[in-house]
Amino acid sequence: MGALHTPEFWVAIGFIGLVLAIGKKAWLAIKAGLDERANRIRTSLDEATRLREEAQHILAEYQRKQRDAAKEIDSLLAAARAEAERSTVNAKAALEDLVKRREQLAIEKIAQAEADALKAVRNTAVDVAIAATRKLFSEKIDAATAASLVDNAIAELPQKLH
Repeated sequence: MGALHTPEFWVAIGFIGLVLAIGKKAWLAIKAGLDERANRIRTSLDEATRLREEAQHILAEYQRKQRDAAKEIDSLLAAARAEAERSTVNAKAALEDLVKRREQLAIEKIAQAEADALKAVRNTAVDVAIAATRKLFSEKIDAATAASLVDNAIAELPQKLH
């Protein structure tokens, strides 16, 4: 009798058959699950690669925009400095002009004041001379001499007016 007729042999054969029948289906299920997981991982990796490339593209674009903005700021600062310098030069010129005009006005006012003072001194001198002449005439000249002086002055008047 051999080993083919023992119940342990047939239990072992049944167990191996069962393991092979269940194992084949289990292996297919495990293999399908692993394949599906590998596909999901591959899809996730592809998505991550695409997102990384997109992020690098956006980063490069923002760096370029930042450089452009820095250049524009530099040019605006240079223009503002140039404008400030022009404004300073114009303000200095306007201030010098104003100072010259005010100085000229002050010189003119001083000259006018001098002329007014000279005129006032002359008028006072004339008033003093007239008063002194009157006093002198009233004290030293009699009526006949005064009449003859008036007649001479009237006679000389046409010659002195032309």
